[in-house]
Amino acid sequence: MAEISAKLVKELRDKTGAGMMDCKKALQESHGDMEAAIAWLRQKGLASAGKKAGRVTSEGLVDSYIHTGGRIGVLVEVNCETDFVARNEKFKALVQDIAKQIAACPNVEFVSIDDIPADYKEKERQIALGSDALQGKPPEVKEKIVAGKLEKTLKELCLLNQPFIRDQSKTVEELVKEKIAELGENIQVRRFQRFVLGEGIEKQETNLAQEVAAQTQAMAAAASAPEPDPSPTEAESKGFASSSSKSKKGSGKSRSTGKNKKGA
Repeated sequence: MAEISAKLVKELRDKTGAGMMDCKKALQESHGDMEAAIAWLRQKGLASAGKKAGRVTSEGLVDSYIHTGGRIGVLVEVNCETDFVARNEKFKALVQDIAKQIAACPNVEFVSIDDIPADYKEKERQIALGSDALQGKPPEVKEKIVAGKLEKTLKELCLLNQPFIRDQSKTVEELVKEKIAELGENIQVRRFQRFVLGEGIEKQETNLAQEVAAQTQAMAAAASAPEPDPSPTEAESKGFASSSSKSKKGSGKSRSTGKNKKGA
């Protein structure tokens, strides 16, 4: 692949208004030929997309996608310039495609690299610097390797840098730019939220073998426990009560008889 200078990329950008990365890719695809690169950008609809990038996007759609089985859900907001385009079926289809893309990308956390906080980037940079593969390498080589690793890591976290699920030959960002050219308005993915059923909830892990062993031990302990002394039956209780009653009555009659004799 031909080495493309920053000067050549800037020249193509000034001529077409396309984004810097799009211009670089166009020049790479055309092996540095400026006219061929311009034609490539026009074919992709990217020549005019860059000019619209600064326009305010205050309209658009908030849409959702629930994956089969109801275990993954997505909410996404995609903005455009006018309500007219927001109601366009092609724009609606784009929003749905983006929602499905988010559902299919569990590692994606941000819309673009610009949305990643500086402290997060620095943390990832320090992790890359601590790699064993850098040991013994000159500082300038280390810095180049770290920069490449960091860029790769950050891109994996960003929605716009993901290969489009319906066409792996282009990224989500390129898809959006194509729609900008097709619909004639600036389009921005503003924010999204991905929901996974049960995410964040601590699940109690159970071991079936341990459960069975615990139940068996409990049953064995219950079986070997000493039986309590038998309580008197209802009949025995009644018999004891009747015997006591008769004994009391007999002693009463003796006392009564003794009194009568004494009186006589």
